[in-house]
Amino acid sequence: MSSRLFAALLAAGLQACVTQPVAAPTTVSATAPGSATAVEPRQPVTILISIDGFRPDYLTRGATPNLNALAAAGISASMRPSFPSVTFPNHWTVVTGLRPDRNGIVGNRMEDPAHPGMTFTMQSEEPFWWNTAEPVWITAEKAGIRTATMFWPGANVAFDGRRPSDWQQYGHEVSNRQRVDAIIDWLRRPADTRPRFLTLYFDAVDSAGHEFGPASPRRTAVVGEVDAAIGRLRSELAGLGQPANFVVTADHGMAPTSPDRVIRFDQIAPVGSFRFVTGGAYAGIEPLPGQEAALAAAIARPPPHMQCWAKEAIPAALHYGKNPRVPRYLCLAETGWWLTDKAPPADRPFKGGGAHGYDPTAPEMAALFIASGPAIRTGGTLPRFDNVDVAPMLRNLLKLPAGTDLDGDDQPFRGALAPR
Repeated sequence: MSSRLFAALLAAGLQACVTQPVAAPTTVSATAPGSATAVEPRQPVTILISIDGFRPDYLTRGATPNLNALAAAGISASMRPSFPSVTFPNHWTVVTGLRPDRNGIVGNRMEDPAHPGMTFTMQSEEPFWWNTAEPVWITAEKAGIRTATMFWPGANVAFDGRRPSDWQQYGHEVSNRQRVDAIIDWLRRPADTRPRFLTLYFDAVDSAGHEFGPASPRRTAVVGEVDAAIGRLRSELAGLGQPANFVVTADHGMAPTSPDRVIRFDQIAPVGSFRFVTGGAYAGIEPLPGQEAALAAAIARPPPHMQCWAKEAIPAALHYGKNPRVPRYLCLAETGWWLTDKAPPADRPFKGGGAHGYDPTAPEMAALFIASGPAIRTGGTLPRFDNVDVAPMLRNLLKLPAGTDLDGDDQPFRGALAPR
């Protein structure tokens, strides 16, 4: 079935979302009228959920009864993203266990010296961008575990010719309800074609945070809408008698920005000496031919609210700069400030709102983490950990080999995980 037809069929079933917390899914016996024959109990599945741009403190705003219920029944934490704290690098880190400098997705926008003239954007699907680090759904498929991805950056790209058994092409217009419906429909299948590992992605919180800022009532309302979608997912799973281990993550947090906190790089370095590969909370900068010395001299005297380094001098704490896709120079703004190469067009002024991409240790960049389900004991709030530890935890839940060359491990969760 085509992705468009699938989305259209999903759209035909729109209903009101659940807005109240639901009980944790339990195994139920379904019987036909007049029959005492029970459905065979299902084995737990693992569902990895990303809520893009969700800060842990959003759980305290009174809009998340379902997420709070999951956290109370399992474990939660304020998770530290990898640098740069933007969407595609961190989604790829969560499913590979490698930091962006090693997994190859070093930015939402990047270049590769091995492929001159090509620029990676969030629509790029050429396998060479992605095939430097194996995501967990490919590891699972190789082990005979059927997987299904309802959106995840990179999940629609073949890895050495493999994909998840079921996947959907990303579409921003696909509603929260349709995304949940896809998960439920996959889990209604017979056991031999039913996925055991699934991903689910929500982008609305990030979009609202960018437009309105992290403290806005609109952002809080959108948080409530996503929470309701997760509540409906849990309710539907309970109706199927399908137990699930939920791992709920975010890629990064969000910081407020302002038109009064903008740094223009054309006021720092000579015009014609540089070009921005990417800009915003951080900037990746390349010198123009013959202008290396002029650009180096300019970044040696950065203005307030910004730090700059040559690629080889990027602080070790950022774990960034060895990959050939990292630009020659990196400038990092102070949290809440914005880097641009020149003045914005008069008809599109920078209005502020919310942004991310800053130092991962900044409190505003902290990302949500919750895990709850039959394989996870109630363990309360964990100390902060790095998001490279999530992939090893997923491997544990799926009973896959631990992996010998990852940047993280499942140590932060061992006290809360049931024995394999």
